Amino acid sequence: MSTPEKRRKFLKTLAAIPAFTAGALSGRPADISGQVLKSGGHSLKISLNAYSFNEPLSKGTMNLDDLLEFCSDQRFDAVDLTGYYFPGYPAVPTDEYLYHIKRKAFRLGLDISGTGVRNDFAEPDESKRKKDVDLVKDWIGCAAKMGAPVIRIFAGKQIPEGYSWEQVFGWMMKDIGECIEHGKKHGVIVAIQNHDDFVKTAGQVKKMIDAAQSEWFGLVLDIGSYRTNDPYTEIESTASYAVNWQIKEKIFVNGREEKPDLARIISIVKKSGYRGYLPIETLGPGDPKRKVPEFLAQVRKAMG
Repeated sequence: MSTPEKRRKFLKTLAAIPAFTAGALSGRPADISGQVLKSGGHSLKISLNAYSFNEPLSKGTMNLDDLLEFCSDQRFDAVDLTGYYFPGYPAVPTDEYLYHIKRKAFRLGLDISGTGVRNDFAEPDESKRKKDVDLVKDWIGCAAKMGAPVIRIFAGKQIPEGYSWEQVFGWMMKDIGECIEHGKKHGVIVAIQNHDDFVKTAGQVKKMIDAAQSEWFGLVLDIGSYRTNDPYTEIESTASYAVNWQIKEKIFVNGREEKPDLARIISIVKKSGYRGYLPIETLGPGDPKRKVPEFLAQVRKAMG
């Protein structure tokens, strides 16, 4: 039989076989949407959220080059380069500067795990929200150029007077949807951070993720911003939505601020099947050059 005839026979045979799912082709299970489910071991990497150095970065006594060198010295796997600390923010940096940062991170052995902007989609003035949509889009482009897989956004500050949560949610999801589509075009996941603002609870997070219905949208799970009686329950119930994290040195239990049970947090992360970066963040008074290494050691110990 000639080669073309063999090929036609082979393709005809394939046509008679039920379509393979992503899991069947890869040897891993898949859900009904075709999304590959995570199984097997865990690959967790520790990143540093630049906000840990908010004061020196904001005052100009430290710059992003300094931060990268610090992270490399402390043997972080990655760094989350918040947009506010780039020269000229909210204007986008030059390509020359972005590629300088990208190259330096690479040479220091660091991944860029994400970036983020300040936005407020709870703002009732549509023209102001449009500016924030454009801001997110601009920084999606920056994220793509740096190789950052995720851009962190906020929902908004609070419910404006005279409006209901549902009303704000309606226009907010329209704005976020526009950002998601732009992120998809550039290969950057848009991720909402639960920040104890417009979005306070696990239920509200789930409502937002379900409304978006996009694999290019997820959650930056901030362990310090679920301020209910039992934040661990809320963290666990939304861990499956996480595309990135913020592991903070404080958590709120029954309205009281206390140190988190990091072993429990890491257990929740692993149980959810999450693989990727765990950015840590230290806040409040004190020298970050002292606080960050101390907290990093605690997180590493909890990871085992």
